[in-house]
Amino acid sequence: MRRPKPSTAPTPVVAVPDAVASAPGKKPTSADKPARGKKPATSKVQGKKPTGGQPLASGVNTQAKDGLHPRSRHHGQYDFARLIADSPALARFVITTKYGNPSIDFANPAAVKALNQALLRTHYGISDWDIPVGYLCPPIPGRADYLHHLADLLAEVNDGKIPRGPKISVLDVGVGASAIYPLIGHREYGWHFVGTDCDADALASAQRIIKANQGLGTAITLRRQRSPQTLFAGVVQTDEHFDISVCNPPFHASAAEAAAGSTRKWHHLGKHAAARGGTPVLNFGGKDGELWCEGGEVGFITRMIGESRQTPGLCLWFTSLVSKESSVPMIVRALQAAHVRERRVIDLSHGQKRSRIVAWTFLDERQRRDWRGVRWQ
Repeated sequence: MRRPKPSTAPTPVVAVPDAVASAPGKKPTSADKPARGKKPATSKVQGKKPTGGQPLASGVNTQAKDGLHPRSRHHGQYDFARLIADSPALARFVITTKYGNPSIDFANPAAVKALNQALLRTHYGISDWDIPVGYLCPPIPGRADYLHHLADLLAEVNDGKIPRGPKISVLDVGVGASAIYPLIGHREYGWHFVGTDCDADALASAQRIIKANQGLGTAITLRRQRSPQTLFAGVVQTDEHFDISVCNPPFHASAAEAAAGSTRKWHHLGKHAAARGGTPVLNFGGKDGELWCEGGEVGFITRMIGESRQTPGLCLWFTSLVSKESSVPMIVRALQAAHVRERRVIDLSHGQKRSRIVAWTFLDERQRRDWRGVRWQ
């Protein structure tokens, strides 16, 4: 798909503080849980004035004590005693760091998966969760933060109150084998999800998780996208609308780039490829289709922007994660060329990882209020 040409008159973007980090933690080792970073999470909002971090109604807050969202269940260090009590299988992976703290080896894929299973059971009531070998094992705190920020976005047109319950419909583009966004989003806010994916095996894994956990069968619908080059057409039904979309796109532009990223991650964890026979092990996993695509995240999100322009009323807000800060200017130019009504860039911080959410809408403020009146009341 041809990338939209940038407009000649870019709209200014004003930074809005969204969360302020606490003092930095110690430098992590491979056995340490990464300390929360210092860089504050911010929201860059087209045409909006800074909020000054003032709290909104009903638990919505634009300022946090650390890098994670104020409503996150994962502030501070993991409570391993509680996690092990709920999930005894985690115990064999828990070690003591040189600082005397319990942790796991985050370079060990089995340990990372066991931690995810424990977190989902303890904090979200997901008692049966597993994914096939090789599929992306998502970091729970960061995925939850994405959803909390989207809840705040929806609250803006609802008098500061987070809209909850099955009336809120979310489109998950690339739901994956873990179904992580529907699981957390439904447990936190009661939202209904439609998850799409090109990978039949990934959908089968997600469906097994849904069937294995009570109360999810009517809350999460899965659909196969049979055209890898299409994001919305073919999976969205006629006259169907969503309040918001989520997406964790393939970040890299090639398999070689993805491998290089894995190597960098291992060095950050204090590991070396030689320790595992010369090939770094992906501690969070990931199939090729989950890790890279032609054009990388810029190409993928630009394609999504182009498709959203063809169906501007499909979602109140379209959103996607963006891994690389260097991708943001190109994505903003694509949004300008698509003539969106408003755009947001919301910075996220969890551990040593920095990422951001890009969000856009084709509806003006009056149309957004009308949307709420028609769909939520």
